[in-house]
Amino acid sequence: MQSPPANRLVSLDAFRGFIMLLMASGGFGITQMAKDHPESWWPTIATQFEHREWVGCALWDLIQPAFMFMVGLAMAYSYARRGAEGDGFAKMMGHGVARAITLVLLAVLLASKGKPQTEWVFTNVLGQIGLGYVFLLLLWRCGWEAQAAAFVVILVGYWWWFLWHPIPGAGTIAVGTAGGGGALQGFFSHWNIHTNAAADFDRWFLNLFPRASPFENQNGGYQTLNFIPSIATMLAGLVTGRFLHSSSDAKFTCSRLVVAGVVLLLLGTIGGLLVCPIVKRIWTPSWVLFSGGWVLLMLAFFYWLVEIAGQRRMVFPLVVVGMNSIFIYLMHSLCAGWIKDTLKTHCGPELFSGYWGPIVEKSAILFVLWLMCLWLHRQRVFLRI
Repeated sequence: MQSPPANRLVSLDAFRGFIMLLMASGGFGITQMAKDHPESWWPTIATQFEHREWVGCALWDLIQPAFMFMVGLAMAYSYARRGAEGDGFAKMMGHGVARAITLVLLAVLLASKGKPQTEWVFTNVLGQIGLGYVFLLLLWRCGWEAQAAAFVVILVGYWWWFLWHPIPGAGTIAVGTAGGGGALQGFFSHWNIHTNAAADFDRWFLNLFPRASPFENQNGGYQTLNFIPSIATMLAGLVTGRFLHSSSDAKFTCSRLVVAGVVLLLLGTIGGLLVCPIVKRIWTPSWVLFSGGWVLLMLAFFYWLVEIAGQRRMVFPLVVVGMNSIFIYLMHSLCAGWIKDTLKTHCGPELFSGYWGPIVEKSAILFVLWLMCLWLHRQRVFLRI
C-alpha cells in the first residue's frame, strides 16, 4: 500500500469508482425485486442489471469491459511516470510480470472460495487482466501505428480462428440458447455457446489441472481465451490514455472521445449484423468494438463533468472508490455475505424484510464497503498490486 501519485486524472478515478460501485451493488437488488413482483415495472428495469443470456448488451455487461479499458488507460499514466522517474524497461517488465501473476492467483483464489479444492479457472476479470497484462505492456513500448495494427490483427485473427473451427455434429454438445431465441444458425453458429473454438480449447486446457471431475463446460459459456480479444479492449484504453496524457485542450479532448465512441458503436453494430454476433461471454470482435464505444462515451461524460465543468466535489464519493478499486473488488467478492450477516445480527433481520428488503440489503452492503474505502482514503492508504 502506498500514497497515490500527484496529478492524477480525477475523471478517470470517478469513472472507475462508478463502475466499481455498480459492480459491488449487486444490481441494487433490482433483479430480486423483479422476481418478487413480476407484474410490476421492476422486470423492465431489471433487464439492465443482469447479463444478457448470450447475444446483446445490457448496462451490467459493460462493467467488465469498462474495468479492463481503464487498466490500459491507467497503464499509459503509470508507466509514463515510472519512465520519468528513471525506471528502465527491465524493471517495468519485472513489475508487470509480478503483477500479472498476482492477478491470476487472486482470480483462482476467488474462484475457489467455498470449494473443496482449488478451482483452476481464469475467466474472472482479474485473471483475464493478468493473462493479458504482459502482452499489453510489450505493446506499450510501441508507437501508435504498431498498436493500431496489433488491435486489428487481434480482432481479425480471433474472428478467423472461430470461423474456421469445425462445428460439432448435432447432439455432440448441448448448445443451449443464444439471446433467448435458441442456438445461432448458419454463419453465426461458429459463435454458439459451448461449441465454439475457445470452448474446445478449455475442454483440453482446463483438464490439465487437478479436478474432482473432468471439465466439460464453463458456467455461462465464459472462456479462458477471452483474454486475447480483451487485450484489444485494454489496448484501446492504452491508446486513449496516451491521447489524454498528451492533450492540453480539455474541450477538444472531450469531443474526440465522443466521436471515437460513436464510431466504435457504429462499427460494433455493423459487425454484429454482418461479421459475428455481439457476445460478451466470449468477447467477440464485434463486442470489443461495441462495448468500447459505450465505454468511451461514459468516459467522455466523466471527463466533461470533472475536467471541463469542474465538478470535483460532486464526484468525490466515486473518487474514494476509484482510487481503491482492487480493494473494493476483493472485499465485495470475499466479504459481502459476512457484511450482510453482521448487519442482520446487529440491526435485526427485519431490516431486510418487507417490500423494499432486497434493495435495502444490497444498498446497505454497498454503503459499508464505501465507508471502508472512505476510511482508507482519509488515511491515505491505497491498495496497489
